[in-house]
Amino acid sequence: MAKFSRTWWGDRFIQALEAFTDDNRLKRGRSYASGGKVKSFEIDLNKITAKVRGSVNPYFGVYKEPTYNIEIQITPIAKTRWNEAIQKLSSKASIISRLLLNEVPENIEDTFSNLGLHLLPHSSKDFKTKCDCPDYANPCKHIAGVYYLVASQLDNNPWLLFELRGLPKAELQAKLADSPLGKALSEELNTKEIPLELSNSLYTKLEKQSLNQMPNTREFWLGTKRLPQTIEVATPSSISAILIKKQGDFPDFWHNDASFIETMEELYQRVKTKNHQF
Repeated sequence: MAKFSRTWWGDRFIQALEAFTDDNRLKRGRSYASGGKVKSFEIDLNKITAKVRGSVNPYFGVYKEPTYNIEIQITPIAKTRWNEAIQKLSSKASIISRLLLNEVPENIEDTFSNLGLHLLPHSSKDFKTKCDCPDYANPCKHIAGVYYLVASQLDNNPWLLFELRGLPKAELQAKLADSPLGKALSEELNTKEIPLELSNSLYTKLEKQSLNQMPNTREFWLGTKRLPQTIEVATPSSISAILIKKQGDFPDFWHNDASFIETMEELYQRVKTKNHQF
């Protein structure tokens, strides 16, 4: 069976629909999602619209392959309640750091539940779905197919969770960055990386330079200035392994089911342990 999400938040998003949808329609929905039946879908805040290729079914009077229009709405969180939630989120470094690293921390739902809210869909009351196919069930297999594809988008773009609850990404990032913790972490994460330059040779190119006077043997080997007696230790980053964590759990180049960050943490731990043995 195709796996449409490799993150905990994507799995929870899928579980919400599966909790109140017929198993047979879920199975057909998964085949629609993986079989290219969903022609297109768009997300505009909490509203998802899509076009799905249907099946020929003489029993329902369908003799040519139809295209059905799908609409899924996730219940938005009111703006005043969002302000309360963001105030709580911005006071927790563990949450802000993960969000700015393009991840969803596992304890984020605790913050929302303490306010009587849910970020991830929680029950059938969080959904309003519509499809113009002849199937009497709602959600139908076409709706399920679109929903599975939306869940797969959440792996690379967890900010969609907030947009589906009615809060645009830019607005959320701006509010988080305005907090004292957010400002500090934003500066750390937005540090410009030195661009790589292509080289025409694997070896350093030799250059001739003229000397005004020939150095003596002592200066050649020891230099003209003494080295400092003490070396200042650079201040460590406030976020460990930030270059790795910037990529997120499942970056575009990573095609394994296991988290990229967790895999790298295990690798570094093995190297560290190996070095201690020598």
